[in-house]
Amino acid sequence: MRKALTIAGSDSGAGAGIQADLKTFAALGVYGTSAITALTAQNTVGVQAVFPVAPEFVGQQIDSVMSDIGADAAKTGMLFSAEIIEVVAARVRHWNIEKLVVDPVMVAKSGDRLLQEEAIDALKREIIPLAYVITPNLGEASVLAGFEVSDRHTMEEAARAIHALGAKFVVVKGGHLPDRADDVVYDGSAFHWLPAEHIDTPHTHGTGCTFSAAIAALLAKGYAPLEAIARAKDYLTAALRTAYAVGKGHGPVHHFHAYYPPS
Repeated sequence: MRKALTIAGSDSGAGAGIQADLKTFAALGVYGTSAITALTAQNTVGVQAVFPVAPEFVGQQIDSVMSDIGADAAKTGMLFSAEIIEVVAARVRHWNIEKLVVDPVMVAKSGDRLLQEEAIDALKREIIPLAYVITPNLGEASVLAGFEVSDRHTMEEAARAIHALGAKFVVVKGGHLPDRADDVVYDGSAFHWLPAEHIDTPHTHGTGCTFSAAIAALLAKGYAPLEAIARAKDYLTAALRTAYAVGKGHGPVHHFHAYYPPS
């Protein structure tokens, strides 16, 4: 049984974060483990409160998993603070986690901040150089690259800039483009475009978590990076197409679409 570790925040509404990651791992046939970085009081309409976990305890969770179960791949999501980022980076280096997927979570779907402003430099300095794959959306790519990313040309330029920070494979996601949902992958030598239609649904809670978790699961199963990314995009597209309403706001994608239709 292949294993994947998620290092991220908990979503009490279960559409994103640790809960979305573990659903994705299970749907793709990978044993999932977790290290929780923050607790959120969260539902489909917003984030009402954030309670960060003590950084040393985040490290203890990673140590507990890696010393016994191990991981064929791992991913990071909400890291919240510079102190948590530093601990996570140190444990990733200590356990020599090579297949690390970094979802540079900064803002929730509702617009609530999930990464402290002062933690952005730590993310760029400590985590991105360890990333096997990094998956920023247009807003996150703009922050990391230092210029506005809004079209195919600037997506490529941002991918190049983020790759220069140390990530091996950069996926700039185009889900916020006006007419398409094309992503671009940059491996340091060439750009690879992954086309996709824009799916008209308000139920997009947890898309970034789900996509990055799917990449981690597929890397854990032995897929090469470009194939893992492409297959993860196909998985997410199907999950969006079958997404359903839960609560009064942005519902979740359907992680188990391959097993049963939404009821």
